[in-house]
Amino acid sequence: MLLWRPNPQQGAATRQNLLAESETWLAIFENINTYQRVERRSDANENWTGREHTNWHFYQALIFLRSAVARSEKEMNMASQLSRTAPPARHANVQPIHATPELPSAVPLMALSTGFWAFKTLAAAHELDLFSRLAGGASVTVAELAETLHLHPRPADMLLTGCAALGLLEKTDGRYRNTPLSEAYLVRGKPYYFGGFVQMADKRLYAGWGKLAEALRTNRPTTWDPAAQSSMFDGEDPTMLALFWEAMHSLSTMTARKLGEAVDFRRFHRLLDIGGGSGAYDIELCKQYGALRATVFDLPHVAAIAAGKIAEAGLTNRIETAGGNFFEQLPGGHDVHLLSMILHDWDEPKNRTLLRRSFEALPSGGAVVISELLVNDEKTGPAPAALMSLNMLIETEGRNYTPAEYSAWLEEAGFRHIETVWFDAPAANGAVIGRKP
Repeated sequence: MLLWRPNPQQGAATRQNLLAESETWLAIFENINTYQRVERRSDANENWTGREHTNWHFYQALIFLRSAVARSEKEMNMASQLSRTAPPARHANVQPIHATPELPSAVPLMALSTGFWAFKTLAAAHELDLFSRLAGGASVTVAELAETLHLHPRPADMLLTGCAALGLLEKTDGRYRNTPLSEAYLVRGKPYYFGGFVQMADKRLYAGWGKLAEALRTNRPTTWDPAAQSSMFDGEDPTMLALFWEAMHSLSTMTARKLGEAVDFRRFHRLLDIGGGSGAYDIELCKQYGALRATVFDLPHVAAIAAGKIAEAGLTNRIETAGGNFFEQLPGGHDVHLLSMILHDWDEPKNRTLLRRSFEALPSGGAVVISELLVNDEKTGPAPAALMSLNMLIETEGRNYTPAEYSAWLEEAGFRHIETVWFDAPAANGAVIGRKP
């Protein structure tokens, strides 16, 4: 006996399709001679052939299917009307028919679990200077790369294939060359060279993220030892420190460019870059705004790094440096303060203190600009900001904050006309701006 019961989860369109298909097959069946023989012998089963017997049951099944689908359509309409006015009936001996829910795809989990494969491919290619070797339109075959880097052809082939798959290389007639992305950001010596951050992530951050569970349990950094060091820079390996500052410079250069496009600095004359690091923001903003002058204010040994970068950019006549501790004092004489990727290093009390100092140092009409990867007010993302916040867990005592949190602290410090401007950049997605009345 054929048993079929319509699934309540199937929509009306599905049931209508079944009904249409059964009608089609019945029409076909009624036009073949086999059915005519079946119809004539309905009372003489003993004389049927095996094929005719099968066709008869197929015919009966189609009739049953047509009537069942039609009955289902009627039952569904009645059930829909009853569900609006009465609770579902319960029968002791009847078990409800539950549809098996469709499982979500596991592909996103695979992508998350293997994300480090892509990063390590990039990091290894960068360490081997692959992209710098292919600068200026140069190209290479598998055999040539293997010979140049003293690699076996097998891994050379796999590396080139992996980089092409990631959009870092392109292949034409068996030869690989840089894509515009790699040519712009992964060739040493280019203005927006990003390799410093790739190298720092590989040599410093990767190991720290390997201890993320430990950081979650202890609420302490994993890239340095707070018990033995006063800060992440205290007693750090000079090579690693050089990596850090080179990474910050490359990351900040591109972000500063986007910040300058999103925020209008034309009405300001003197910028104080608080915790300005290598001076990347000042260099880019002064390039964009010809009347702007700037001061990089950071610890004395960091200010020395900035002085070198400023000299390389040929902007020593417009950008100066000053050494000091921004928790103790801020230089005067500036009408706009910039805090870029600074407040995420510190906890809430220290950030409130720093914003009060900024308010006190600014003249009336001055402004403070907080440039960060902002977590949304609902604290559900976006992913770059949320993950940067976890990076702060393994590196600092801070986290990435929301526009609402920054706005509350700015208002508490005395700032007014607070607004958030959004943009897209590697190290920031927005800026919270407050103005001093």
